[in-house]
Amino acid sequence: MDDNLKADTINALSWSFLESAVTGVLRFVIGVILARLLFPEQFGLIGMLLIFIAVAQVFVQSGFDAALIQKVDATPVDICSIFYFNIFVGISAWGVLCLAAPWIAAFLNRPVLNPLLRVLSLTIVIDSLGAIQGTLFNKEINFKAITEVSLIAGLLSGIVGITLAVKGFGVWSLVAQQVSLSLFQAIALWVLSPWRPDLIFSFQSLRQMFGFGSRLLFSGILHQIFENIYFLVIGKLFSAGDLGLFTRAKTMQDLPSQTMSTVVGRVTFPVFSQNQSDPARLKRGLKKAVKALVLINFPLMVGLSATAKPLVIVLLGQKWAGCIPFLQLLCAVGLLYPLQVMNLNILTSVGRSDLFLRLEIVKKALTVLNLLIAWRWGILGIIYGMVAMSIISFYLNSYYTRRLIDYSPGEQLKDLLPYLSIAALMGVAVFCIGLFRFHNLLMLLLIQILTGAVVYLGLCRIFRLAAFVEVRRELCDRIPFLRTGSTA
Repeated sequence: MDDNLKADTINALSWSFLESAVTGVLRFVIGVILARLLFPEQFGLIGMLLIFIAVAQVFVQSGFDAALIQKVDATPVDICSIFYFNIFVGISAWGVLCLAAPWIAAFLNRPVLNPLLRVLSLTIVIDSLGAIQGTLFNKEINFKAITEVSLIAGLLSGIVGITLAVKGFGVWSLVAQQVSLSLFQAIALWVLSPWRPDLIFSFQSLRQMFGFGSRLLFSGILHQIFENIYFLVIGKLFSAGDLGLFTRAKTMQDLPSQTMSTVVGRVTFPVFSQNQSDPARLKRGLKKAVKALVLINFPLMVGLSATAKPLVIVLLGQKWAGCIPFLQLLCAVGLLYPLQVMNLNILTSVGRSDLFLRLEIVKKALTVLNLLIAWRWGILGIIYGMVAMSIISFYLNSYYTRRLIDYSPGEQLKDLLPYLSIAALMGVAVFCIGLFRFHNLLMLLLIQILTGAVVYLGLCRIFRLAAFVEVRRELCDRIPFLRTGSTA
């Protein structure tokens, strides 16, 4: 059983990584093209609306998606009830946002947000139509289907957005991209999923999962409000251009850290749920998952910070240079983000959504305190506060991990210190390359990337980091030509 579970997990991780990596690159390329065609102010307008869309999306999920995955004996009645409930909530949330749009636009003193929000909020209704199919794919650890959905939707919606941007539609091209992304995702999910709803619905079924799901719902609302409150505060207190720069920096930082967290988190959640009664196995699984995450995330975050200047100017152009210091600081936030996700994954896997909610309330109170203090020092002051919050959140999230599976914050840091040390050495090497004067920034960027890769992989091999050895062994087993000369 252990061998079968390991094989299934590795296969799921492979597909999950492929989906996240390929779609992440696709989104990044599309984002770069749109950033060259549009201006920071236009991205800033969309950034102001993120908090409202994100919170509404949480209501659609209602915590029942995680409850369905966590419930071992889910029935067709459970699935159909959640499906119809999702659609009802999606339509209701869209209606509320349409009614609230004029007040939101007036609060932010930007009338154009009224029609933008009304159209952009259509994504909530569309997403509700395919939400259950995506949840079932996750429950079955079928990431091959999710990969196909993401690629199809990402590519087609990117074409829509770029085409409209070229034709001069400005901020509306960003809205069209998001709406078409949701539409293509829903269509692809229906085409690829064999599941079809029956005309059955049970309030009793929803009530049975509501105890677990309701706490996750409230936690999700808190998380999305405070995850996106920075966009709202910056949009209110500063200019749309400043918010656009912050949004672009946050997007670039989120891509690697959140991609890795998504890859490992959505695979380990159902796997951990299957082993929720075995703390020793959960601890072993978490240790391996965390080490695998930081093996990739640490060098990506450190490298992104060290190469921020040439990367931004080469890819986005000089008009985005203002986001460079934002990006460098946000990378410090991204270092610990995957660790927070994995520790919280343990809580949901063992059914302790009450602890999850308790943590979210404490952390959000600290976020409010951060904003009340930090905004006086501008956007950089806010980001410094985000870095401090990231460190505090790691300790808070891992506190309950120690109680549940005996994996303390100190033990986690001890496990991760070798990976952080090697990533830091790589970062110093990459930073020193940037001290030399290069007339061609593209050449500087390529040399920095090559230097970082060689130094990091070389040090990992020399010190034989456990995650590096295991990943290398798995790659050699799966890719025959890599076996030549392998000693791991």
